[in-house]
Amino acid sequence: MYTSYFGFKESPFNLTPDPRYLFLSPHHREALEHLLYGISERKGFIAITGGIGTGKTTLCRALLDQLDKSTKSAMIFNSFINEKELLEIINQEFSIHLDPGVQTKKEHIDRLNQFLLKTYSGGGNAVLLIDEAQNLSHTVLEQIRMLSNLETEKEKLIQIVLVGQSELKELLASSSLRQLNERIMVRYELRPLAHMDVQGYVEHRLVVAGGRGNLRFTKGAFKAIYRYSQGNPRRINAVCDRALLIAYAREKYTISKGMVGSAIEEIRGDIAANHRIKGWFWKRVVSPIMLLLLLIIVAGFAGWSFREHILGFFSDKQKMAVVTTKDAQSKVLKTKKPAATIFLDEKTSLAGLFNLYNDKTKVDSNYVNEQNVGMVSFYVEPKYFLRFKKPFRVLLPHLSPHETSSPFSAGMASSLGSLPEYLLIREVVTDGAIVVDAGGKDRQVKKDFFKSYGEQKVSWIYPYEGKKIDLIKGMNAPSVLNVQKILKSLGYLVELTGVYDNATFRCVIKFQNYFGLSPDGIVGPRTRAFLYQVSDS
Repeated sequence: MYTSYFGFKESPFNLTPDPRYLFLSPHHREALEHLLYGISERKGFIAITGGIGTGKTTLCRALLDQLDKSTKSAMIFNSFINEKELLEIINQEFSIHLDPGVQTKKEHIDRLNQFLLKTYSGGGNAVLLIDEAQNLSHTVLEQIRMLSNLETEKEKLIQIVLVGQSELKELLASSSLRQLNERIMVRYELRPLAHMDVQGYVEHRLVVAGGRGNLRFTKGAFKAIYRYSQGNPRRINAVCDRALLIAYAREKYTISKGMVGSAIEEIRGDIAANHRIKGWFWKRVVSPIMLLLLLIIVAGFAGWSFREHILGFFSDKQKMAVVTTKDAQSKVLKTKKPAATIFLDEKTSLAGLFNLYNDKTKVDSNYVNEQNVGMVSFYVEPKYFLRFKKPFRVLLPHLSPHETSSPFSAGMASSLGSLPEYLLIREVVTDGAIVVDAGGKDRQVKKDFFKSYGEQKVSWIYPYEGKKIDLIKGMNAPSVLNVQKILKSLGYLVELTGVYDNATFRCVIKFQNYFGLSPDGIVGPRTRAFLYQVSDS
């Protein structure tokens, strides 16, 4: 209902476990790292536990996206099954072809073992992931333990991940499951978000849904969200979804503390809320009015002799009230102004990019004396942005619905509209980047913001010498020495000789390979431009 009003492509606070919306808080990042470690190191059993709504299922789906093609995966969501159903589902998930005559548990296990041995001999791995594992019966868990016996002399053929609520820990700690519990080599308890992570979580989901930066939550709103949710992602989604609906109904673009409070009341129940409102109205409104009338009557009898002083006092207060009201109205008008968008058009982003370049050259003397200035563009993955030292802009993608079937393209589909949209980045910082919004103000975006996008067209301003001579192996020139200095500052093993020797040639090729340039060992305009972007000079 409110998606088109706020410019979203989809609802940002759906309760479905979409891996694109996984916010890697410190806890979620550690949980994912534990999972990847346990699988890659073939630890056999891994257990991930956590409270209801902490994001375990979303984490599972994100894990599947992280696995390489050589790792076969099977995921079980329905944990109310018996031993035979377990084996049938596992073989089905691994796409193991079974003859119609296969009936017994032994036959299922034999076919599974053949599949695992074939996968292992081909250099692959196999992962069985069971969600809601706290519902598994003791006999099914014992069957799962027996599956871990499918191994070679050195390696486990199948890695089994048990994901469940906190009750799973108590279940595994029971004496009847002691043998299984002792085989679990990697464990992690997924905790709710910390107070400081709630804002990042909300803003991350707004961005993935296609937010344009015109919707914002106040600090008071974030505090109210945390008090209600205690960092539980599912509760955060519920209250934010309702708060956006309230803002839509009121035609607002700022989510206030009061809106969050109203959303919480609605979630807890309209009937209970109505009772509280009636009680509040009697206590907060009717009672003070009665008290005020009583005071007025008393004051009328007791203060008649001081009427002149009293009238003078109220006259002064009235003057002060006029000034105060004007100030308050001015503040209200200021707060109603929505924040400028961080998504810029072609003209604004280009002008801003040249302005940032000119600002930098005014304070930085290390630039080319012959002021030939141009713009270069590359297709770069977001992970390389962290290496950039100069201002740049990023062209955000626009995908049609049929192009978003894969996880890669789905992550790129968060930008909206038919016209090109750009992010203008002043500088990269530890936690993300400083972008310049349409109003010319700096806004910080988190590192996870760019994970919604794949390889992007990135542009920056590049000063170059007029001659444009390519540097090749065997040359001896000051330009070669400059390249060697940059390579050395980046950690490459090269001597500062000014001669384009074999060591310099090899380092240039490594540099080109790392950033996706043509690895020809020639320092041409494009390689020079990239060296300029990642250097401090």
